[in-house]
Amino acid sequence: MMKKAALIAILVTTFFYLCCACFGYAAFGDDTPGNLLTGFGFYEPYWLIDFANACIVLHLVGGYQVYSQPVFAVAERWFSKKYPNSAFVNNFYSFKIPMFPRFQVNPFRLCFRTVYVISTTRIAMLFPYFNQVLGVLGALNFWPLAIYFPVEMYFVQKKIGTWTKKWI
Repeated sequence: MMKKAALIAILVTTFFYLCCACFGYAAFGDDTPGNLLTGFGFYEPYWLIDFANACIVLHLVGGYQVYSQPVFAVAERWFSKKYPNSAFVNNFYSFKIPMFPRFQVNPFRLCFRTVYVISTTRIAMLFPYFNQVLGVLGALNFWPLAIYFPVEMYFVQKKIGTWTKKWI
C-alpha cells in the first residue's frame, strides 16, 4: 500500500512539475518568469494571487519544518552530550496558558531553532538568484526524501533482505 501511495504521489508531482516546466519553456523559452503567478503581468484578481501566495508560504513552511528536523536532532544530541550538566540545554520547563493544555519548553531548543530559522532566512535573502538555488536544492532533496527513504522504510518494516526475489 505504501509503495503504491508513494508511486502515485511521485508521479503526480513529477507530472505537474514537468507540465509547468515544459509548457513554460515552450511558450516563453529562456524568458520564462521565475514567479508563474505574477511573472506574466497578471495581477488581477488580487485576492486570488494573495490566496495562491499564502498557500505557497504554507507549503514552504511545512516543507522547511520537515527538512530541518534532522538538523535540529543532530544539534540537540550533540549539545546534550557536550554539556550534560547544563540546565539550559537539558531541562524542560512546564507552562500553562489559560484555555490551552500544559506544554513543556526547552530553552536551548527555543533559542537554537529561532536562531537557525533567522540565519537561514537571512542567507536565503542574500542570494540574488534564489529561485534557481531553491530549484537545485529541491531537486537534490526530492530523490532521497520522496523515493529512497520511503522504499528503505518499507524494506525495514517488511523485513525484506537485500538481493532477495522480493527485493528485486
